[in-house]
Amino acid sequence: MTAPNAAPNAPLSSPAATRIGLVAILLWATLALSTASTGKVPPFLLTALTFGVGGAVGLIAALRGPGLSVLRQRPAAWIHGIGGLFGYHFFYFTALKLAPPAEAGLIAYLWPLLIVLFSAALPGGGLKAGHIAGALLGLVGTVVLLLGKGGLSGFEMRYAPGYLAALACAFIWSLYSVASRRFGDVPTEAVAGFCLGTAVLAFACHLVTEPAIWPAGMGEWVAVLALGIGPVGAAFYAWDIGMKRGDIRFLGVASYAAPVLSTLLLVLAGFAPAHWTLALACALIVGGAALASRSGRQNA
Repeated sequence: MTAPNAAPNAPLSSPAATRIGLVAILLWATLALSTASTGKVPPFLLTALTFGVGGAVGLIAALRGPGLSVLRQRPAAWIHGIGGLFGYHFFYFTALKLAPPAEAGLIAYLWPLLIVLFSAALPGGGLKAGHIAGALLGLVGTVVLLLGKGGLSGFEMRYAPGYLAALACAFIWSLYSVASRRFGDVPTEAVAGFCLGTAVLAFACHLVTEPAIWPAGMGEWVAVLALGIGPVGAAFYAWDIGMKRGDIRFLGVASYAAPVLSTLLLVLAGFAPAHWTLALACALIVGGAALASRSGRQNA
């Protein structure tokens, strides 16, 4: 699970690693459609189950590669890994409980813009106006998408705790992503341990806060397994490679494609109606990604 021909702490962006990072975005775009097939399994239990599967996938890869010694990492790496994976999901689910989903989701989805901004703090950050403009275009595209769904009803102060939780998850995921560059010596296979740690904490939250509604029937168990292998498994390993070796700024902007692609899949599957705002959101996000990509080439 390492980028081809990339040293563990290679300082330069790798096109191959960037492409691998894009795979994570494509996999996350299938989350909504895949989650719909898991029935009424509550969020923390679903997180525990899927991260358990994702961690097992990583352990198998580690056994076939460097071995389980990859789990012997310094405490800071474990705090970074579990803090990012579990912290994001904890605050995201909290936000959805305390605020309307559309508004909470929009605030949470500030993380691509924050990744672009925070990347300026990295050695040789090279942040340009095109990167910021591209990220802002992506954010506008996401707003247009939500407006097209009729999802945004306005921000109200009574939901402030939920908005703060959504903002917290945006900061946690963006800091986790950018800080991955600082842990370039930690092999991607170690993410298996972070996934399993997240599964344990999520299951503890499930026991305290949720009813025990397990997957009903083979179909829902297969959906959980597919989620754990793909969007909640391979995606996080691919993202780790992209953040450590790839073009962080471009991947940050490209992340805005996930909600658009997710909506497109729901439309194609018949779960959501088509709307002209979907095309406009696509144009804005593709334009933003093109701006970021061009700025990246000029900075190379």
